[in-house]
Amino acid sequence: MVEVGGIGPAPFATMVLADLGADVIRVDRPGTGTAVPDPRLDVVNRGKRSVTADLKSGPGRDLALRLAGSADVLVEGFRPGVMERLGLGPDDCAAVNPRLVYGRMTGWGQDGPLAARAGHDIDYIALTGALWAIGRPDEPPPPPLNLVGDYGGGAMFLVVGVLAALLERTRSGRGQVIDAAMVDGTAVLTTLFAALRATGEWTDRRGANVVDGACPYYGVYGCADGGFLAVGAIEDRFYVELVERTGFRAGRDDRFRQPPPAEWAQHRAEWAALFRTRTRDEWAALVGDSDACAQPVLDWAEAPRHPHLAARATFTTIDGIVQPAPAPRFSRTPPRIGRRPPRPGDDTEDVLAELGPPPTEPGTW
Repeated sequence: MVEVGGIGPAPFATMVLADLGADVIRVDRPGTGTAVPDPRLDVVNRGKRSVTADLKSGPGRDLALRLAGSADVLVEGFRPGVMERLGLGPDDCAAVNPRLVYGRMTGWGQDGPLAARAGHDIDYIALTGALWAIGRPDEPPPPPLNLVGDYGGGAMFLVVGVLAALLERTRSGRGQVIDAAMVDGTAVLTTLFAALRATGEWTDRRGANVVDGACPYYGVYGCADGGFLAVGAIEDRFYVELVERTGFRAGRDDRFRQPPPAEWAQHRAEWAALFRTRTRDEWAALVGDSDACAQPVLDWAEAPRHPHLAARATFTTIDGIVQPAPAPRFSRTPPRIGRRPPRPGDDTEDVLAELGPPPTEPGTW
């Protein structure tokens, strides 16, 4: 697999594929760095090899075409038209390798009025409605890190597209181009809410629905020590468990019945007052091993040490860097991190040796 070096969702997608066993060769521009100051600490490039090539030069373009000629997949994350101007567009690569799966990762997509415009994760999710639905009704929507657009709506849809195209190729023998746009993928992520709106179970007013922080049994509460508890007791039986474990007493006789929307604000205040009476870890000890659907909100340092995540080795430490371990898991072919992140160009000589001498006639691959 060839990755034309960049930042954002495309490198994350190839990291996932490298974790799953792909031999990823990243083509970096000479003199450029990675997403973090020290390339050896950029764990998004774990498991990959790196060559350097100036794609604007003839030799650099020829090297990239040689790589594409022997690869199953090529992934790039430039604006539309950039790879074509370099002579490395889908048609150029298909001419040397008609079986190549060509993955294109952008925010706006390969066409449409905004296709040539710059943008970032927050811009792409803003246009889909996803950003509007996040947050409290009396505050601007908060940026949900860059997990929704870059990685959820972008990288993971690119991974799915690459794997689907490779599967299809086993039948047709032909490669194809994947147009993975963050606006498209993010829109797909909101499919459930389209259904809820259609049935009248979702209002467009932010912070007024079951899973957007309005209802008292799905949200985050502050505790006595400044920590937080995440509560997601949506189903009746889980709510009953939460009430029993916490000793909650509402201002009504039937304390096990989930309150209707008209009483959400009152009950949220009552739950908030209750959770402020104990520390986060005290609450976790009371509810964490039950079906109350409540767990402590852990920070980056605490998460790897949680007993469940530790038992599953959800995080791993390589060269002193704590990082998420590969996922998902397989019964016969477990994913693994094959090598530490390379410096740009670390593997140029080895990759050139694997490719062998260049062809004697230009354009003959």
